[in-house]
Amino acid sequence: MEKEEVLDKVYKSTLHRISQTTPTILWNDSCSIEELTSSISHGAMGATCNPVIVWTVLNQEWSKWKNRIPQIISENPFSTEDEIAWLLIEEISKNAALLLKPVFDREKGKNGRLSIQTDPRFYRDSKRMVRQAVRFSELAPNMIVKIPATNAGIEAVEEATYLGVSINATVSFTIPQAIAVAEAVERGLTRREMEGKDISTMCPVCTIMVGRLDDWLKVVAEKENIIANPEILDWAGVAVMKKAYKIYNSRGYRLRLLSAAFRHHRHWSEFVGGDIIISPPWQWQERFNASDVAAENRMDIQVDPKIIEELQKKFVDFRRAYDEKGMTVKEFDGYGATVRTLRQFCQATTELIGRIRDMMLV
Repeated sequence: MEKEEVLDKVYKSTLHRISQTTPTILWNDSCSIEELTSSISHGAMGATCNPVIVWTVLNQEWSKWKNRIPQIISENPFSTEDEIAWLLIEEISKNAALLLKPVFDREKGKNGRLSIQTDPRFYRDSKRMVRQAVRFSELAPNMIVKIPATNAGIEAVEEATYLGVSINATVSFTIPQAIAVAEAVERGLTRREMEGKDISTMCPVCTIMVGRLDDWLKVVAEKENIIANPEILDWAGVAVMKKAYKIYNSRGYRLRLLSAAFRHHRHWSEFVGGDIIISPPWQWQERFNASDVAAENRMDIQVDPKIIEELQKKFVDFRRAYDEKGMTVKEFDGYGATVRTLRQFCQATTELIGRIRDMMLV
C-alpha cells in the first residue's frame, strides 16, 4: 500500500475524525508501545498504565521483557519483589510517556500524558497514596497520576493536587464521586494559588468507569432477581457521565471527565462532542474504526427519561450513583462497583508480584 493510501486510511478513521474535528480527546487504555504507536496514528493524546495493564502487557509482550526483568532484579539486589514490580511498572510507564512527549510539548501540557496508577492496595491510606503520587509525577514531565475515588483517596486527591501533581481519579462510577473529586481538586488548586504556586501546567482528570457501573447493575439484577428491560442496563454509565458533564460545566470545575471501561459503542459514541477524554483499549479502537457508527455530536443529547425512571425505580445502586447526594464520601469504599474493581486491581497486582517472585527465586 502506498504511503498516501495509508495516510488517507488513517485520516478517514472514525477516532481520528473525532480527535481532529471535536473537543473530544482520545487516550489509549494501555501502555503497550506497539498499541500506543498505532493509537497515536489515530489521534490519541494520552495513555494509561496500571498493574492490570502491566500484567496484560507482560503476557502479550513477554519476549520484550523476559530479559529486562532479570536485569532490574540484578540492578537492585536488596529490593523486595514488591519494589521490583513497581520499578518495572515505572519503567514501562516512562517508555510510554516518552512516546507521548511530542504531543505533550505540542499541546503545552494539556494533553500528551501517561496516566500511572498508585498501588491499589493503598486505597485506605491517603499518605501512602500522596507519597507515591509525588514520586510518579517526577518520573517524567508528562505524567498524570491515578488515585482511587475512595474515602482516603479524596483526601489524597486534594493533597497531591496542592503539591503540584496532576491527578486522574479512578475507581469512580458515580455522580457523588465525580463531584467529591472535583471539589477536592478545586481545594488543592486554590491552596496552591493562594501561596502563589503555579498551576498553569496542571491538567487534572476524573475518570468515570461507565462500563463497570453497567456491569455492577447487571450483577445486582442477577443477585436480587430484578427483571428489567435489558437495554436499560447499558445506559446507566452513559446517564451518569452525561449528568456529571452537565454539572461540571455549570460549576466551572477545572478538570475534565474521562470515559473508561468500554463495553459497547455508546461508551464513546454518546460522548462525542464533549470536552472530555475517551479511553478505549486499542482493540476497541480497531473495532470502532471499522464500524458504521456515525461520529456525531451526541454529548448534549440526554438519555431517554423513561430509561432513567426505570433504572431509578428498580436499582437502589443506580439511585446512589445518579443522585448527587446518593452517597457520602465515607460510603464510597462500600459501593459494590468499588469493591468489585478494587478486588480485581489488587488481584492483578498480586499476580504481577508473583511473576516477579518466580523470577527472583531461581
